[in-house]
Amino acid sequence: MCARTRRCALRSSRRCARRRLWRPRRCGPLHPSGRRQVHLRSSKKPVAGALDAGLRLVAQRSHSRFELRRKLGRRGYAEAEVDAAVARLVELRYLDDRLFAEGHVRRRSATRGPLALSAELAARGIDRSLADGAVQGFDPEAQLAAATRLVERLAGRKSFAGYRELLDSAGAKVLRRGFSPGTVRTACRAVWERTTTTREA
Repeated sequence: MCARTRRCALRSSRRCARRRLWRPRRCGPLHPSGRRQVHLRSSKKPVAGALDAGLRLVAQRSHSRFELRRKLGRRGYAEAEVDAAVARLVELRYLDDRLFAEGHVRRRSATRGPLALSAELAARGIDRSLADGAVQGFDPEAQLAAATRLVERLAGRKSFAGYRELLDSAGAKVLRRGFSPGTVRTACRAVWERTTTTREA
């Protein structure tokens, strides 16, 4: 191949490269200068408003105002729009921190004591007075019954040498779930006495 042929091949490849360059679609109206305006199509889809997003979230499960505000903020909505959406949902009674706290205590009281429940409500932004009022509905008798069931479940079919061993094993786990030391000791004592009676029978 001669030098002229190589130059022609190089020139041809450059022309093909220029032809392959992407050019925006000219679809706009004529500009006063006589040129058409170029509109580039955006790939972004329209985003629903904060109120619509909040309605979808509360339809899935109940939320506190703090939880919903945080989720909407993470989705990129402006603070003013989030405030307006939360206020509207409170007005429509889709958001109620008192009802949320009471429902949370009912759902979690089977496996959590009052101390853990108060901490969970605080983490969800519930006011201290509302949290205390909801936890007060978890009366001492219900706490003892829940702690006793937990001790029985955690002890399982294990054999313990005495009450102290049961307290150190299963009782320590129940204590970490937010039950008071007195409630845990009473629950372990009841389970131990029941186990001893069953063995003797």
